[in-house]
Amino acid sequence: MVYVLEQAENPVAHADELANLVVELTNAGLDAYFMQPLKLAKPGFVVEQSASLGMVGVQQVLGAVIRRVIGRMDSAQLHSVCGSIGQFMR
Repeated sequence: MVYVLEQAENPVAHADELANLVVELTNAGLDAYFMQPLKLAKPGFVVEQSASLGMVGVQQVLGAVIRRVIGRMDSAQLHSVCGSIGQFMR
């Protein structure tokens, strides 16, 4: 996806796809850096469920913000975001 947007004549046409990728990466990061370590710590069912429900809310709000922000970016800004994501993925 990052490569497609970087090579596109009109990167703005791919903003929704980029937003979806950023949301997916954010959700994966929240899981990998918070939920998985929490589960390994075995804090108990209630704490895990509370954290899980909280993360769902965070993901919904953050996803909406990410989509709104990326949806308003121009070509140069989208290229900048793609470049940053590309650095993480390489």
